[in-house]
Amino acid sequence: MSTPDLTPALDGDVLAFTDGSSTLIAEHAGSGSDAFLLVHGLGMGRSVFADLARRLDGRVVAVDLPGFGAAPEPRRPLTMPGHADLIAAHLVAAGVPPVTVIGHSMGSQVAAELAVRHPDRVRAVVLAAPTVDAGARRVARQALRFLRDTASIDPRVVARGVREYLRAGPHIIRKIRATVTHDPDEVYPRIAVPTLVLRGARDPVCPPVWTRTVADAIPRGEFAEIPGCGHETMIRDAGPAADRIREFLAGL
Repeated sequence: MSTPDLTPALDGDVLAFTDGSSTLIAEHAGSGSDAFLLVHGLGMGRSVFADLARRLDGRVVAVDLPGFGAAPEPRRPLTMPGHADLIAAHLVAAGVPPVTVIGHSMGSQVAAELAVRHPDRVRAVVLAAPTVDAGARRVARQALRFLRDTASIDPRVVARGVREYLRAGPHIIRKIRATVTHDPDEVYPRIAVPTLVLRGARDPVCPPVWTRTVADAIPRGEFAEIPGCGHETMIRDAGPAADRIREFLAGL
């Protein structure tokens, strides 16, 4: 297993956490009684949350999942439940109190699994640009949607995404397959904590009917749309999403 890069992305303390044959990178920044967990999407890493992390008032834990960002490649890509179990083990080991878990894209699937499999570790959930709707659980269909989204966003975001995808290594197709074969529909009705479902108003990856269906399926679900954003939602400009998250948490 290669040595992970522990360079800070959020100006926090970075450490590697290994459980079994899988290693994640966790960066801890900020302080306070509220704790936030940031889980990135497919082909990304914790660096995409730098802007959002600065806008959250509390302790922030951002992770690079195994095989993404600076985390070394696992023997085989983890399933969404596997990612959730690894994160939960880290939260326990690090003494992190129950978190508001914010998952973007594929990270929303991990966040949902974490809330269901480890409810004692989760206070609230934010599912940003949740994937994958039942009509698009195929690798080619998802790739086409991502290309449509990429064509409409800031070149700086594209450059960051390309860099992270290259770091994700030669197993990216296997990782995409692990994402699209996961069925989040079975998980959403079992989320017991308050949940905010966020969608960028111009997101071609997460259709509005799908995201509203996700919110409706969660017993304490709430839907909100961020104007002017595509699938990147919180990456290009985290301000509107951070404001909506704060409003959501203030009502708990």
